[in-house]
Amino acid sequence: MSKPKGIKNADCSVALVGNPNVGKSTLFNALTGLKQHTGNWTGKTVAFAEGSFTESGSVVRVTDLPGAYSLRSFSPDEAVTRDYLVSQSLDCVVIVADAGALERSLTLALEVLYERKDAVLCLNLSDEAERNGVTTDTAALSAMLGIPVLTASAKKMQGVEELKRIIVAVCKGDIHCAQTGEACSRELSSSRAVLAQKSREICNKCVRKDGTGKVTELTAKLDRVLTSKKLGIPVMLVLFLILFWITAVGANYPSQWLAALFGVVKTWLYGLFAFLHAPDFVTGLLIDGVYNSLSWVVSVMLPPMAIFFPLFSLMEDSGYLPRIAFNLDSIFARCGAHGKQSLTMAMGIGCNACGVTGCRIIENPRERLTAILTNSFLPCNGRLPILIAILTVFFAGEGFTGSLITASGLTVILMLCVLITLAVSKLLSVTVCRGEASGFAMELPPYRLPQLGKTLTRSLLDRTLKVLGRAAAVAAPAGAVIWLLANIRLGGSSLLYGLTDFLDPFGRAVGLDGVIVAAFILGFPANETVIPIILMAYLSSGVMTDYTGYSELGAILTAHGWTFKTAVCMLIMTVLHFPCSTTCLTIKKETGNLRWTLLSIVLPTMIGLLLCFIVNLIFK
Repeated sequence: MSKPKGIKNADCSVALVGNPNVGKSTLFNALTGLKQHTGNWTGKTVAFAEGSFTESGSVVRVTDLPGAYSLRSFSPDEAVTRDYLVSQSLDCVVIVADAGALERSLTLALEVLYERKDAVLCLNLSDEAERNGVTTDTAALSAMLGIPVLTASAKKMQGVEELKRIIVAVCKGDIHCAQTGEACSRELSSSRAVLAQKSREICNKCVRKDGTGKVTELTAKLDRVLTSKKLGIPVMLVLFLILFWITAVGANYPSQWLAALFGVVKTWLYGLFAFLHAPDFVTGLLIDGVYNSLSWVVSVMLPPMAIFFPLFSLMEDSGYLPRIAFNLDSIFARCGAHGKQSLTMAMGIGCNACGVTGCRIIENPRERLTAILTNSFLPCNGRLPILIAILTVFFAGEGFTGSLITASGLTVILMLCVLITLAVSKLLSVTVCRGEASGFAMELPPYRLPQLGKTLTRSLLDRTLKVLGRAAAVAAPAGAVIWLLANIRLGGSSLLYGLTDFLDPFGRAVGLDGVIVAAFILGFPANETVIPIILMAYLSSGVMTDYTGYSELGAILTAHGWTFKTAVCMLIMTVLHFPCSTTCLTIKKETGNLRWTLLSIVLPTMIGLLLCFIVNLIFK
């Protein structure tokens, strides 16, 4: 495989390898600080992170390999990890293990030691292990493995400097890795089961457990509730209800403030363009088109994302999300899907493009494809503001009670989307995605108190701003195109009105109208522009128009023929229509096939139109 472009002029090359949930990425960040970058392996969609540190005058390049339970699995992440370890010229491999669950980590460590000689075993999360009554005789373990062994707590920066010194010493040959012990016999390479027996034997000699410890007791108590057959799913629904309620309530005021701020800036821009004597066409295209589109995407998307992503990250870092997959696995298995698909669906609530990328965690190619094709059945963050607006205007009203009803409505919609996803997954499993179901092995990590500062920073930088930037990149040209359609006239009517008139009979047949259908089509680059396009067409302004409040929005929509039926059909089409352009490009990249991308577009759209048609017949 191709080696990623690394840090130039590095004296040593080191790779980090370990199971998921052992704090490997935290250790990588502790080693490299801000001297790091991310990307994709050449010809692959699996991401890597690379950075460097300097120790004793030597510049050390560090590559953070994807988490792996074994070097013999067939998931893309684990295949990349094995290929890199086998093919690249490395000076040292740092095996990161969970000090509190050494037996599980040692199986992978023995596989790595079969492939590489110069290695270091870092027992991370040692502080948690100590609180849990687990201690390891590192000297005895080092003697058995024939490599240096040390304890560390990356999040507290304990043992990091010592690890740096040991890495450089191994790279320079000052520390020789013997690997002469019985634990590293090459005979063990024949069977992973033999490795697991050997791991247990080593732990029996090197690890001492004094009681269950506070961490294990807490995990056991919480799991009796959060993973129970009776309470697991109801508790999950309540947590999502609270999450949506906080998002719905908290996003309103910042969104209004941002809209007002952008309105002031817009006035200044008009003055600037007038001072420069800019032509009306340029002013309209750049301000009424591009700027309006960008400002609405930011004011509508940023507040809910800035609330939703950090809260979701806190749930993720606490160790709860794997429990969701555990609770739903049996349901997904009966539908021919994989339990990990529930995690990718949860990621899709934030951003469908991120959810599609997250499907890499599913090892089976057939089940991974099913998860990719159905990820957009969950409403992404760009569609949440539309759902909140429609629910508030036509079903809930404003105020505390209204926000609670809106949050309940979002939770019900989410559950309906999950049911539809399961039904479509079952259909795919017996048609285009036929094949044998795989087993489900997933570690349930102990519950941990999230690192609030790092979690908020990561969710805001890596998720919120990244998704916002991607949406803004497509919203700017989309705004220009929409403005042109609304202002270029043929035969006394704009192209936009020609399009809405043409689509109106079809829209009426599915409980909508031509304006709404056109708004969804033109909103393909960014879902956030759907409501502004609708208002622009209704108000005949030639400019994308935003609403200053839900009361004003309701008055405009009602005046143009919206009824309870229209609102229901609008909710259906908001959650069940083609993915946005960014998600479609991501699906094409992940599957490498245009056919699957087209199927991901057709599936939700046809189901949404069918349901709207049925609703329209019922109301008639």
